[in-house]
Amino acid sequence: MGIQQRRFAAAGNGEPELGHVIVLAGGLSYEREVSLRSGRRVADALRALDLDVEIRDVDAALLPALQASPPDAVFPVLHGAMGEDGAIRDVLDLLGIPYVGAEPHACRIAWDKPTAKSIVRAAGLATPDSVTLPKEVFHDLGAAALLDSVVRRLGLPLFVKPARGGSALGISAVHEPSELPTAMVGCFAYGDTALIERYVPGIEIAVSVIERNGTPVALPPVEIVPAGGLYDYTARYDAGDTEFVTPARIPEESARQAAEAALTAHRALGLRDLSRTDLIVDPTGQVHFLEVNVAPGMTETSLFPRALHAAALDLGPTLADLIRTRCFP
Repeated sequence: MGIQQRRFAAAGNGEPELGHVIVLAGGLSYEREVSLRSGRRVADALRALDLDVEIRDVDAALLPALQASPPDAVFPVLHGAMGEDGAIRDVLDLLGIPYVGAEPHACRIAWDKPTAKSIVRAAGLATPDSVTLPKEVFHDLGAAALLDSVVRRLGLPLFVKPARGGSALGISAVHEPSELPTAMVGCFAYGDTALIERYVPGIEIAVSVIERNGTPVALPPVEIVPAGGLYDYTARYDAGDTEFVTPARIPEESARQAAEAALTAHRALGLRDLSRTDLIVDPTGQVHFLEVNVAPGMTETSLFPRALHAAALDLGPTLADLIRTRCFP
């Protein structure tokens, strides 16, 4: 049976039958291990539904395999460069293979945090004031004078992170001017451009969005309470290092604003199928946009599966529904 015939076969329960599904995980970014963990969980959840699922890495063998035996759909669970910058999705489009998630142009916009902040600000969302500094500017104009200007403009404390990237790699909180140079060096270890934001105190939350019957729906907000105060790589992926509260302990009006902010970001950035928006609720209840993720983590400690659980949605069937949407548009 050919690929198109498989896509339009019917299962016994009346739902379209899914054939071969490839979960893409791994890659060569700094977030490889997280991606592999996410990929295994997605594959296990789909296999529990008796789907034919294969996990593949992004390497020299991938393209020949896709061309020799095109799958019915691909579920990318790639974090970091290539996985979230749209490149792999461009390749899938070239091959005519359906995939879950945002299209390449939307990935490129969301992947670049300063660009995403500008777009959501234009759409009406509050987001912390910031400055973006490429490594070349940092060196060529003189680090000391430039960083003094940053502190005068944005004040303290500050938050420094790579302009592109995820899993909180290269992030630092800066409370004193003397800490800023070290934070910049740490940031540049993971990317050539730093985003320096004014620190907004408050409750950190994540609001995931999933499309149901073509309509984006915000899931319950997940509150993030890291033991060390900073939601860094260790706090994200080491079980027990962070407390997660779902739904978040925020005022009802803030929860409404947070849901609307996530939906606004999803739409304004042109995202598709699923996304996760990270937000801060300040002491006045105001919601501030931080960043958006087009390939949310799916590990045991990740926020997207927690939000699904809080919404009484099972991971496997929900992901299978997203795949069916791509296979049977």
